[in-house]
Amino acid sequence: MDIIVIICIAIALGFDFLNGMNDSANSIATIVTTKVLSPKIAVLWAAFWNFAAAAILGLSVATTIGKGIINPVIVNEYFILASLIGGISWVYFCTHFGFPISVSHALIGGLIGPAMVIGGTKYIVGSGILKVGIFIFLSPLIGFILGFLMMSLTMLIFKNKSPYKVDTFFRGMQLVSSAIFSLGHGGNDAQKTMGIIAVLLFSTGHLGAEFYVPGWVVIAAYSSIALGTYFGGWKVIKTLGTGLTDLRPVHGFNAETAGALTVIASTVAGIPVSTTHTITGSIMGVGATRRLSAVRWNVAANIVTAWFLTIPAAMVISGLIYWLMTLFVHGL
Repeated sequence: MDIIVIICIAIALGFDFLNGMNDSANSIATIVTTKVLSPKIAVLWAAFWNFAAAAILGLSVATTIGKGIINPVIVNEYFILASLIGGISWVYFCTHFGFPISVSHALIGGLIGPAMVIGGTKYIVGSGILKVGIFIFLSPLIGFILGFLMMSLTMLIFKNKSPYKVDTFFRGMQLVSSAIFSLGHGGNDAQKTMGIIAVLLFSTGHLGAEFYVPGWVVIAAYSSIALGTYFGGWKVIKTLGTGLTDLRPVHGFNAETAGALTVIASTVAGIPVSTTHTITGSIMGVGATRRLSAVRWNVAANIVTAWFLTIPAAMVISGLIYWLMTLFVHGL
């Protein structure tokens, strides 16, 4: 295996690690904020369930990333290198400043950039991009609606229970909901890195005539995202856990469950959604059941702005990097 291919695989796993760091907030922001678990125990809990997804969920999202965003015929090791550097640069910037952006969309933007340099829209898979674009809007909206409905139903069911009993019950239930969300996070997001590595191996002749995801790639990707989750992105956790609305265990349970249902359904359908977008929408939906002013809409607006910048920003960075590579590396 060429050294440049090995370097690309290492960087892809590094990207997966950053994914876990940024998106650890999705899984544990609510259980940390509501003090169900300490931060260190919470990230360990989430990391375990991230890795457990390897044995439970399929590989449909990995296939979508590998073949459903850009035409694999133009892919080589330099294409993947530029894509990863573009995506990682944007993710690092946003994680550093506490913006819970979509790592998935940074990766997709990173793939689009070099493809645009090579042939404009010629090598872009329109149906795949359309699917991703639609779910930029749908995943937080579905999360918001599910969060609002579940919280409303919970309030109706437990309206005659004492606040103490409700709090005690949902403190335990939050462990279940955060585990399910972490499972969905690992299943959807780790598969994106698998898709990148698999298309790299396929395009450089290391998989033979048929595209598939090798077992060692599956284990490596899940291990990387679990480690990233364990080390955590604490500024992002603070933004989601306390910046959007004030949460109690009952709110955390409903937000995580609504987000988990959306992400897992998308994973089974092979749709690479943003877990960040989804849980943010769910938290806002839960907060809105109290009153609309309970949601800090100015914080939400800053988050949404970062969402819409992600694909174009990563695309521009990766496209520029690939263009520079063409000036210095013969035969791209």
